Amino acid sequence: MTGRILVVDDEPAINDLLVDSLRLANFETVSATHGMEALRILREQRVDLAIVDVNMPIMSGYELLERMRESGITTPVLVLTAREGREDTRTSFGLGADDFVRKPFGVEEIILRVTAILRRSQAEATSAAKSVGGITLDDDAHEVHLDGGLVELSPTEYRLLSVLMDNCGRVMTKDQLLEQVWGFERGTESSTVETYVSYLRRKFDDGISIRTVRGVGYQLLAPRQG
Repeated sequence: MTGRILVVDDEPAINDLLVDSLRLANFETVSATHGMEALRILREQRVDLAIVDVNMPIMSGYELLERMRESGITTPVLVLTAREGREDTRTSFGLGADDFVRKPFGVEEIILRVTAILRRSQAEATSAAKSVGGITLDDDAHEVHLDGGLVELSPTEYRLLSVLMDNCGRVMTKDQLLEQVWGFERGTESSTVETYVSYLRRKFDDGISIRTVRGVGYQLLAPRQG
């Protein structure tokens, strides 16, 4: 796996550690010490993934992420934070992050998560379009429509919907979804699936039916005919 990684952290020791470790893992790297510098790089250079610290001067990681998505920059983002509250997880994913790691972290964990994100984002589409009820997902155009109207989804929301549509009518366990959508190993404890299912329900409203199977996972239901 190869790719160009942007490291955004104002702590020199952490920035250098990440850059050196990624280079040893055969990734190309570029770095920034605050959000404004990172935003300029993202607009001017090809970046396959950004590792972004939350607490930074001039522009925080959250502000950077928000401005990226508002500007149409869909580069995958791995968020780093030293904070302990679970609210950070919700905020990160709500702003369009692809993954979230707390400090202190292990370099091996970062490399594994970077590889998983890149594998997902670089995977070639296996089918042009698929439909469930009024929802149509077009992999060639990377667009989703509900009854003909475009629905804006983050890259992670798109992947989750795609997996649920591929398995329409089948109950998908949390482990299966974490593995297929986020690249996590089975047995990983995370509220990520619940969070993103709620995002899909909110964006599609009555246009989607995702059944919660308590203690197991989720099931996308096709509308009844007739």
